[in-house]
Amino acid sequence: MLSENHYDVIIIGAGHAGCEAAFASAKLGKKTLLCTINLDNIALMPCAPAVGGVGKGHIVREIDALGGLISFITDRCAIQYKTLNTSKGIAVQSTRAQVDKHRYKWEMRKYLEKVENLYLRQALITKINVKNGKVESIVDHFGFTFYTKALIITAGTFLSGLIHIGNQTYPAGRAGEFPAVELSQCLKSLGFKLGRFKTGTGPRFKKSSIDFSKMDIRPGDGKPRYFSRRTSNLPYNEYPCYVTYTNETTHNLILDNLKHSALYSGQIKGTPVRYCPSLEDKVVKFHDKERHQVILEPEGIDTDEIYVSGLGNSMPPEIQEKIFRSPKGLENVIILRPAYAIEYDYLEPHQLKHTLESKEINGLYFAGQINGTTGYEEAAGQGIIAGINAALQIDGKEPFIINRDEGYIGVMIDDLVTKGTDEPYRIFTSRAEFRLNLREDNVYFRLSEKAYNLGLIDGNLMSEIEKEMKLSEQLANYIANKKIFDENKKETINLETLIRRDNISLSEFPEIVAMYPENVIKYVEIETKYKGYIERQRREAEKIKHLEYIRIPENMDYNIPGISREIKEKLNKIKPVNLAQASRIPGITPSAITLLMIYIKKNDEPYKEVI
Repeated sequence: MLSENHYDVIIIGAGHAGCEAAFASAKLGKKTLLCTINLDNIALMPCAPAVGGVGKGHIVREIDALGGLISFITDRCAIQYKTLNTSKGIAVQSTRAQVDKHRYKWEMRKYLEKVENLYLRQALITKINVKNGKVESIVDHFGFTFYTKALIITAGTFLSGLIHIGNQTYPAGRAGEFPAVELSQCLKSLGFKLGRFKTGTGPRFKKSSIDFSKMDIRPGDGKPRYFSRRTSNLPYNEYPCYVTYTNETTHNLILDNLKHSALYSGQIKGTPVRYCPSLEDKVVKFHDKERHQVILEPEGIDTDEIYVSGLGNSMPPEIQEKIFRSPKGLENVIILRPAYAIEYDYLEPHQLKHTLESKEINGLYFAGQINGTTGYEEAAGQGIIAGINAALQIDGKEPFIINRDEGYIGVMIDDLVTKGTDEPYRIFTSRAEFRLNLREDNVYFRLSEKAYNLGLIDGNLMSEIEKEMKLSEQLANYIANKKIFDENKKETINLETLIRRDNISLSEFPEIVAMYPENVIKYVEIETKYKGYIERQRREAEKIKHLEYIRIPENMDYNIPGISREIKEKLNKIKPVNLAQASRIPGITPSAITLLMIYIKKNDEPYKEVI
């Protein structure tokens, strides 16, 4: 056996999860192999050419705080930044960037090719070999074997992928790419439970054939709002998006041809995405709406191709053509690529630990869309966690887990492994019970010390963050002690009280602007204005913490008097690691948690309380 066939960590799939997993593993010193069906499509964006959004932008910044790549590469390819939900509370405000998708994949590949310990290889993996309950090697379609200590599968939509356009179907992982049929069969043979989901992608139009004068223009913020703190002073030219709408003609074309839709003819069996429905679903399920939004997004600077969000469907091409030419401004549009739907296998995520390692096979990890999620950001967030934990396990170190009160990545992974998902999972700020503490502005204070201790960010960056933390504390003390006369109330109060009481910003005080950087001022102002709510959420998080510390033995026997059969089945299915996770399983009652706690504490040997 040749030494170049042996690796510490191997990743199957070079999408957004695979890239983050590979980079994290290599950065932690592991000899890492990243396999992909097509090296030219590393970090491809098969859907919208954008990164971020509500909840998603939070995850991108969390990845940056952990030293990841999606934030850093996005900034190099961004052609528009926009802050969403500016009229709403600070907890739900989030950043979204339009990107040059062609530049993005080449920037990612160029960066990965220079990473020490990281090797890229074009290969279609067909088999996983397991020995004594531990992953041992993988085999590609040529019969070539690669040996590894840990394996991360980030196969996206490629597991038995099947594309639908009208009544036409063909196997594919994405348009024009082979599916991973044998890998899917291999996972089933290893005992994994797989489900079937459906997603889709919108059409692409020729930009020069569109009449934008009939549409609403949607510009960005006018200046960059970088995702990465490692980014500064990049050239930036903003490109707008445009919006048009479907109409009665569009809707009639859909309704008159539903029998030709792969989704409504019964041809598609997989569960579709709830929060990004196809046009057929929108017209049928929201029949009271007279129109639906259609967003036209540039795919890049040097291309005449436009991505269209809002017209995705699974109709035959000849019907798609009529549909696409019905909204204003698209009367003479030239179609470059039709819309399509795709079905694929996914792993039911309750079979995973919070590290994203399989509960049954040691050293086998899963990340990204294969775990039932949808979105580049969700995939990347899982990828970096899987890559970190694969490396840590090889070194015999403690696993790295982000808790629900520490990050949206933690919320997402806990939702997946504790609750599972029966439809493609998308992150939202509403999924986080402690979202006021999980803002974009405090992400480095939340996570970067953890990243530094792991070796994911360097000392210079950590020193900058520590300096900002000290300045924030200093400014908070200053406004708490600074006396000021309130003209409205005719009384002397401290500046902190004034900021909380009135619609006044700290940036209105010249002495503060002169002494403190903008991000510190913003952080302290938010912490001050929302102080009562933030402290309440922190107290609630602390109340739950004690349940995190009460571990449940791996071989726990749930035949406990007073616990119903239904609850026993759920506990045996999820196999929670502690009482906090058990309490979040749907259908688990407070009384069942109390009985579990009493039982564990009565049996000293299986009971572990981690301080």
